[in-house]
Amino acid sequence: MPHSFGYRARTRYMFARKFREHGPLHLSTYMKVYKVGDIVDIKGNGAIQKGMPHKFYHGKTGVVYNVTKSAVGVIVHKRVGNRYMEKRVNIRIEHINHSKCRDDFLRRVKENAAAAKAARESGVRVSLKRLPAQPREARFVSTQNNEPTTINAIPYDTLI
Repeated sequence: MPHSFGYRARTRYMFARKFREHGPLHLSTYMKVYKVGDIVDIKGNGAIQKGMPHKFYHGKTGVVYNVTKSAVGVIVHKRVGNRYMEKRVNIRIEHINHSKCRDDFLRRVKENAAAAKAARESGVRVSLKRLPAQPREARFVSTQNNEPTTINAIPYDTLI
């Protein structure tokens, strides 16, 4: 039962650096460009204590609303009681990454646009909706030169 309730209480593993990922950060972290409206994932980096988000926001996804020299402002929706509050948190860029949550959606939009254009040109009606995995088609197994074999369990017998 924990008795300390500090700002970083119970974050032993949350803010720990991963195996063989200790040391200074890559310079590519600082070369990334963030614009207003970008969707970002918040992930606190234990190597940089400045501008670190509170442990609640670790793993959350938000939208950039402000960009400064070394930090960005992110809007995150936090559940408080029975409602969601819009929280605006300022986080240094070491603790955020571009989110990949829209990559699949944007890829599907491009594929659907290309498929729709090809369908218009050829005059064929095509469905652009996603479908769940369909049942496999039926198969017929011939017994000609393929005798069925009966498989039985081997009765248990001690080896002693």
